[in-house]
Parts: sequence; structure tokens; C-alpha cells
Amino acid sequence: MAHPAFRAAPVRVRVPATSANLGPGFDALGLALGLYDDVVVRVADAGLNIDIAGEGADTLPRDERHLLVRSMHTAFEVLGGRPRGLDVVCANRIPHGRGLGSSSAAICAGLIAARAVTPGGESRLDDTALLELATEIEGHPDNVAACLLGGFTLAWGEGGATRAIRMDPDPSLVPVVFVPAEPLLTETARGLLPRTVPHADAALNAGRAALLVEAITRRPELLLPATEDRLHQEYRAPAMPGSADLVARLRADGVPAVISGAGPTVLALAGDGEAEKVSRSAGEGWTANRLALDTAGARVLPLTGSGE
Repeated sequence: MAHPAFRAAPVRVRVPATSANLGPGFDALGLALGLYDDVVVRVADAGLNIDIAGEGADTLPRDERHLLVRSMHTAFEVLGGRPRGLDVVCANRIPHGRGLGSSSAAICAGLIAARAVTPGGESRLDDTALLELATEIEGHPDNVAACLLGGFTLAWGEGGATRAIRMDPDPSLVPVVFVPAEPLLTETARGLLPRTVPHADAALNAGRAALLVEAITRRPELLLPATEDRLHQEYRAPAMPGSADLVARLRADGVPAVISGAGPTVLALAGDGEAEKVSRSAGEGWTANRLALDTAGARVLPLTGSGE
């Protein structure tokens, strides 16, 4: 395979955290959040050097097993060949194993960085192909769609291909995430799901997911009923009883709250006037963060200056 001439200058990529499912939209709906990982990649003459600061600094591998590097190599195969060496610097702020899309962020950052250092990369790996590749690596499209596109996304499969549309969430929404100290593996959470569910539960979720599109984009006063779920949260509750209890308490107080992705983080969608009060409602054992909505998605930024 011929090796292209790679960009010599370093490339900086910023990727947002994401919350998937949002209650009833299992494996389909996602929301991009204003919490970011930054990655700087430079093509080197030889070898692989990975520097990690922040989340995962003590646990992530610093070799080709790193998910971001594996994703870069996958993209390079599509783009026509990989460079002889890479220097990678990661500033990680998205918590790992908490249901905030850290793996999707790593995948998307790797794919975009590989495309950015390859001349003509955007024509050989366009945004549609990028979503396809990210979904293939991650296994499901909800988080990667929101990470790539920003805003509020709906992803689906069509004829073996992955499709996604982006919508603007109502600007009055304020995401509040409650992050527990202990992580939960997505594989563990998925393993608790039954193979079949009652028809009535599936029908309720279909209606609520449709309502959620209207609630998030135009009518946030409908968020409490729109975030009701019977497909996954109840079945996963034994693996995260504290999260399930917090969701129940918040919802009893009229706050639209859900398990974020596979958990165990809890996401509340508050109005601007109530976000501060909601953020104080969890009690001990939780780190509450009031976040912005991310509307830009994954992007290449200048190394310094704008974008901070």
C-alpha cells in the first residue's frame, strides 16, 4: 500500500462528551455536552509516543492498544496508509466508564485526527463515511453521532448503513450530570437487558421517543413524560441502585432525569432558572456538574487562540 505524504504540522482535535438514550431513545438518540477532550497529534519519523493528562492518565495504555490510536490506524487504512510514527497528546476531561461517551470521544478524535493529517483526507473519508467507521468501531451509533455532529441527534441503520440527523436543542435547556465515584462497564449494563420486552412497553417507548424529539427541540415543558423509559433503565437498576434511586427522586420532584447512556451517571435536563437548585439535590457520593449544550460537535481547532 502506498503511503501518502502526511501533514508535518500538528493537528488539534476537540471532541464533546455525549449522553445517549435520554430515557426512551435506546441506541438512537444522543445529546452533545459542553465537556471536552482535546487531542494534539503530530506525525513523527518513527515510533509511537502518547502523553495523557486528566482522566485515564493512570489507567489508559500508552501503546497501540489505546482506543484513539487504534481508531487512527483504522482510518489510515481507509485513507491509504499509516505514517511511520505518531506523537499523541491527550487532555482528557470526560470521565471514563460513566456513561458520558468517553470511548466515542476517543474514536471520533482518532478518526478526525487521522483524516486531518492526511492530505485530501476529507475527500477520501467524508462525514458520512466517518460516521460509518465510528459506528463500526463503537458498535452502536448513538454516542458517535452526537459526538461528531453536536446538538441533539437521531441515528438509525438503513440497508446496512448508518444514518444520522442533527437537530438544535432548545437553548433554555441546561444539562446537569451527576457522576458517581465508581464506573460501570457498558458490557455489564448491556448484559442485564432481556432478549424480549412486553409489547406494551415497546409501544410506550416508541411514543415517548417521538415526544422527546418535540420536547428537546421546541417544548421542554414536555420533558418529564417524554423521558419515561421501560426498555432499559429498570433492567439495569440492579447494577447501579444509587443511580436508579437518584433518577426516581429527581423525577418525583418533577425533574426530567434519566440514566446517561449505560450509566451510572444521571442526567437531568433542567431549565436555566432551576439548574442550580437541581445540581444541589443529589447528596453525598456524587459530583454534580452543570454543563452547556455543545452545538458544534467534533472539530479541528487551532493549536492556540480561538476555540478555548
